[in-house]
Amino acid sequence: MSDVNPVLAAADAGLEASIARWLDLLKIPSVSTDPAYAGECTRAGQWLTDMLNGLGFDASLRKTAGHPMVVAHYAGANAVSSRHVLFYGHYDVQPADPLEEWKTPPFEPSRQTGPDGMEQVYARGAADDKGQLMTFLEASRAWIDTTGDLPLKVTVLLEGEEESGSPSLEPFLKANKRELVSDVALVCDTNMWDAKTPAITTRLRGLLHDEVTVTGPSIDLHSGYYGGAAANPIRILSDIVSDIHDRNGRITIPGFYDGVKAVPKATREQWGKLKFSERKFLGEIGLKESAGERRFSILEQTWARPTAEVNGIYGGYTGVGTKTVIPSKASAKISFRLVGTQDPDKIRKAFRKFVKDRLPKGCSVAFSEASEGSPAIEISEHSEDLQSAAAALKQEFRKAPVMMGCGGSIPIVRSFKDLLGMDSLLVGFGLANDAIHSPNEKYDVNSFHKGIRSWIRIMDGLAR
Repeated sequence: MSDVNPVLAAADAGLEASIARWLDLLKIPSVSTDPAYAGECTRAGQWLTDMLNGLGFDASLRKTAGHPMVVAHYAGANAVSSRHVLFYGHYDVQPADPLEEWKTPPFEPSRQTGPDGMEQVYARGAADDKGQLMTFLEASRAWIDTTGDLPLKVTVLLEGEEESGSPSLEPFLKANKRELVSDVALVCDTNMWDAKTPAITTRLRGLLHDEVTVTGPSIDLHSGYYGGAAANPIRILSDIVSDIHDRNGRITIPGFYDGVKAVPKATREQWGKLKFSERKFLGEIGLKESAGERRFSILEQTWARPTAEVNGIYGGYTGVGTKTVIPSKASAKISFRLVGTQDPDKIRKAFRKFVKDRLPKGCSVAFSEASEGSPAIEISEHSEDLQSAAAALKQEFRKAPVMMGCGGSIPIVRSFKDLLGMDSLLVGFGLANDAIHSPNEKYDVNSFHKGIRSWIRIMDGLAR
């Protein structure tokens, strides 16, 4: 099989040129959610298309109902393996607001030495996801420049709407299924455990949203004339919300825990060895104790347990001063993070029944139009592809990667599984302090460099 050392050496020698290309991409304000930046999104997609064609890929910019997709194929005529991988990333970024909180302009990337002595690049999209996706593309460059080929077949799919809900993604996957199906999908939109410890994300929580509006009296009422006699929707809704959790943090909705599995003993033991400081984790956000289920550690609570959270609650008068009313309506936005085999539709029905069962006579409730929920994803730690990637990361970092969970959701992983029948391998090189989606987003140059070297090793391993 191939010797990766010359390829790694080429990546090291070409690091400054790789960084220069990364900075050029960061200068393009590809904000997908703001129509004013539609042209910039197309420009970023075209920039990547041109780069991939320059590397020898067959790349094109594909139109969608929204921002375009970049699709590129490398057949690997002399590849040592017939295996085929799909690499996914996104070239769009979050809005940079509030601009006044940025220390340097968000689309004028700045290289600085951080408080920890590490060199960092500050810009919107530095980590999420332009820095991450460029690690794979620059690893491919090192392979091609050194050997004239890639060790396996590669398809690249880069979308421009991830930060605005990916409305065009599923239709595109369905319409181009035959072209995109591969042996495994590679997703580089996740973090390392810390700056010196790599990680593979094996758990992603699912997500379900709902909105509830309780109506009491037909109009807002004078709280003097009607106070004490009329039902107050804010009080009713507050009581319902408080009933969702018991005093031990457990969710009381009947059937909610159907499909929730216990964390395997070996996984729990590995998490226990991570030297994770719960006090520091909470202290950094001004808290002192966990509000989750009492029997579980914070890592289990955020990686492997389901949640029900109130994201917003409103009703009545909220302006300046006072207005003594009993409001007609009160509303709350609720989200559920799901694990195991929890069924989003079943949980939505159970939640709505839970609310209706607690309404006083004469009051009514309405819910938002049902949106699709996404179930959780669990990736087997015993798969050959994951074990191969773990071995490659261990070679690069001189320590085994952490098999970690992610409290959030990455819907594309479910789409790859359901629509293309592919499992995903989630390897990223971000850090918790990269401030993605926030002012002064950054990505460590060392993360960028290690990411390139790691993908070189992972491609070699997957080809075997």
